[in-house]
Amino acid sequence: MASAHGELEKRLQDPNAPPMSLPLDFLKDITCDFSNESVLGEGGFGVVYKGVLQSGKIIAVKKLFEIRLKEETFQNEVSSLMGIKHQNVLLFVGYCAESKWEAIEQPSGSGKHIFAEMPNRLLCFEYASNKSLDKHISDESLGIEWNTRYEIIKGVCSGMHFLHDECHIVHLDLKPENILLDSTMTPKIADFGISRIFGEQQSRLVTDNRAGTWLAMGLAPIVFFFSSSTSRL
Repeated sequence: MASAHGELEKRLQDPNAPPMSLPLDFLKDITCDFSNESVLGEGGFGVVYKGVLQSGKIIAVKKLFEIRLKEETFQNEVSSLMGIKHQNVLLFVGYCAESKWEAIEQPSGSGKHIFAEMPNRLLCFEYASNKSLDKHISDESLGIEWNTRYEIIKGVCSGMHFLHDECHIVHLDLKPENILLDSTMTPKIADFGISRIFGEQQSRLVTDNRAGTWLAMGLAPIVFFFSSSTSRL
């Protein structure tokens, strides 16, 4: 087991390695069994944990909520993330899809048990040490200098252009919480839990599924961030 985990760690060190299947035991090890101390944040689809490799490298491990999990959605999500590689899109490094059967007592109190399949579905990404954009913006932009703000705006636009034109993906939930910043304050677009993929021949996407963040609420801080930057031009 140790040698297998060592090989996984070696592959995770390679920035050019394709996303890989990661065993649940390995992800438990690097997150201290998904301890509260390892929690980085929580969203509508799961909890994100800090996974620390023996080398000190950190990855983000998103454990999806079972109650909201649809197998088809998970498979589509992994498939859409596999080929995405851009400096302004959070890098997808691996996934876990394991299930186990557990005996669960029936709620009737009869003492009888039924076997139920308990899925474990996780997505793993590069770690962005400077957290999300919403932690850095306010009415005063918390002292972020104009050049940095400009580079963040430009990076977000570049990432969204890549997703839309090259990957044919509409994010549908772009907001400051879903824009992460690495150690150099480079923006990384994240959270494709409700993304939609459309064909190359489609010029627009029409959907009745309104999952996501209300547009005005989600984009207002970004619009302010943009306007407060361009006002300096």
